[in-house]
Amino acid sequence: MKRIAVIGGGITGITTAYTLAKRGLDVTVYEKHRYAAMETSFANGGQLSASNAEVWNNWQTIIKGLKWMSRRDAPLLVNPKPSWHKLSWFAEFIAAIPQYEKNTTETARLAIAARDHLFAWAQEEGIDFDLKKQGILHIYRDKAGFDHAAHVSKLLAAGGLERRPVTPDEMRTIEPTLAGNYYGGFFTESDSTGDIHKFTNGLADAIVRLGVKTCYGHSVTELSANDTHAWVTSHDGEEQTRDTFDGVVICAGVGSRDLAAKLGDRVNIYPVKGYSITVELDDEASRQAAPTVSLLDDATKIVTSRLGDDRFRVAGTAEFSGYNRDIRDDRIRPLTRWVEQCFPGVCTRRVVPWAGLRPMLPNMMPRVGAGRLPTVFYNTGHGHLGWTLSAITAEMLAEAVTEK
Repeated sequence: MKRIAVIGGGITGITTAYTLAKRGLDVTVYEKHRYAAMETSFANGGQLSASNAEVWNNWQTIIKGLKWMSRRDAPLLVNPKPSWHKLSWFAEFIAAIPQYEKNTTETARLAIAARDHLFAWAQEEGIDFDLKKQGILHIYRDKAGFDHAAHVSKLLAAGGLERRPVTPDEMRTIEPTLAGNYYGGFFTESDSTGDIHKFTNGLADAIVRLGVKTCYGHSVTELSANDTHAWVTSHDGEEQTRDTFDGVVICAGVGSRDLAAKLGDRVNIYPVKGYSITVELDDEASRQAAPTVSLLDDATKIVTSRLGDDRFRVAGTAEFSGYNRDIRDDRIRPLTRWVEQCFPGVCTRRVVPWAGLRPMLPNMMPRVGAGRLPTVFYNTGHGHLGWTLSAITAEMLAEAVTEK
């Protein structure tokens, strides 16, 4: 294989194009937006978090989802309106519960392996993305949550991750600005944070220097393949073009399911909406009151990142409501309230809301590798760990392509 098309210009598509180009392949990227990283890779929680590798396939998640269905501000919200897509996804989600421990450990292993690649790429290409290597602190308000985290820590340790329990006093030492009462926490010193949008765009510049052709503003309207070639038809708003490749890689996030169906594959991705706010730290008091260490509040499923000196990113929640990208005020308000409760010295007068669709497979594991045809490959379905896993899955995908 020499000429490869990559469908998708988010973090997964750009990292995939980078690893393929570094191996000497002729790569073309198709992205429907004018720029890279304009959807799910735009304003996520910012964590590069092996410590958040726990997959969601357990009965606790099911019970919480049922309990919270009547709460519009619930951390996990499932729209009760049925669809075959949603029902089939949840059936497979439940079927994957026996793999919960194995998949959690494997996800941690992948997340650790991804770090070295991502940091090396950023250094080699000179990408500034507000990287902070100050660890991630998981916080717990009760014994039940803390005890569950202790069990998860054993699964993460099996994947090679070190994280340690900390007392409330130790939590205040790690992050002095955190307000409230807590039972305890777990601290992962090796985790880090940064701005996914800055990183992806920096790497998008790098792939152009490597000779990758970038077709921004091109929507893929038709896709087909056989045993020897793949054909991509795209439209840029004015004219339609069709090109022939030796292979195609699907990295299209929540659009991957429909593209896979055109190629004879079933990739049962469901769009799980997440929300974030970026708190603009306009005054010195807010800058001093905002945390520098990244947090994960397991009870509310909220994560935080300090992006540079003057931005504080807070993200979370999971909403199963189809391909709906609307930013709902009743889902944003809990994020703002959380900031005001945990960091009362931070001014929330200027807050920028955002919502994106995470591409999730029922077993919470990404689909990486060949499809039914030898010319078709997938690197998609990373869920809430798209950035965390992106570097290693891109390397895995490039190995699969070059082996062909």
